[in-house]
Amino acid sequence: MLLRQMKYFAAVVDCASFTEAAARCFISQSAISQQIQSLERELGVELLDRRNRRFELTAAGEYFYSRCKVILSQADDAVRETKRLGADSELQLRIGYLRGYSGLELHQVIAEFSGIYPEVAIHIVNGTHEELYDLLRFGGADLILNDQRRAFSDIYVNFELMQCGCYAELSAHNPLGGHDSVTLEDLQRLPCILIAPKEQQNVERDYYQNTLGFGGSYLFADSLEEGRLLVASNRGFLPVESVGTLPDPAASIRRLPVYRDGNQILRNYCAFWRKDRTNYYIEEFAQMLHEHLLRSD
Repeated sequence: MLLRQMKYFAAVVDCASFTEAAARCFISQSAISQQIQSLERELGVELLDRRNRRFELTAAGEYFYSRCKVILSQADDAVRETKRLGADSELQLRIGYLRGYSGLELHQVIAEFSGIYPEVAIHIVNGTHEELYDLLRFGGADLILNDQRRAFSDIYVNFELMQCGCYAELSAHNPLGGHDSVTLEDLQRLPCILIAPKEQQNVERDYYQNTLGFGGSYLFADSLEEGRLLVASNRGFLPVESVGTLPDPAASIRRLPVYRDGNQILRNYCAFWRKDRTNYYIEEFAQMLHEHLLRSD
């Protein structure tokens, strides 16, 4: 007995028609009739009580049909799970995140995900917005945690995680450090410290200056730690976003919300991945990250 014959039989019963079942299964009506007859001969019982162009299930047919539906469903599940496990020969998930990100949720989700799916090797990389975008575009990352700077593209899954408030980290010795908040105008007189390698400095400066409205001069650091050392030495301010739970700054640093036109500046953060490369693990990781961030909000 072939699984295919069970599929043909279930289709005939579901459609209540040999003609429609044949069309659904992409074979001829005579072929599907022959397969059902062959199945009955192998079982040694009649499954269908044929009456001219109509038929009814026999008692044996009713039982066999109910069992076929269960077996076919299990077979579909087995095929789907096998394909999922074999989607990547190394079962890896490559995740990119922003150099300026310092929240706790990404670390928590990676640990939780690895505990549930130990068969998946997770590879982590960080970068600027543009570096992460290029990694995703050219296949260097499967999923990235990034800020939204462009209109959403249909090429990608644009999974919105949360809207985050913008803050400025300043030295506690800076006169602005005693305020409850700062405005863009307040910050104009201070250098803005951005986390970016040399080749990305112009792109980052243009975005913060022309899109977000941060003016004045700019300093650059290769890492978040280096940027905060510049802040501690009162060299300028470091813009950060509250993506999830931000650890408290060092005692020498104040973190203040940044306002524009009476409202705190907000940024959108998303998980992005290519639609044509989506898989179970990517979707599961993005959902877990979203849930963790919601709990922290």
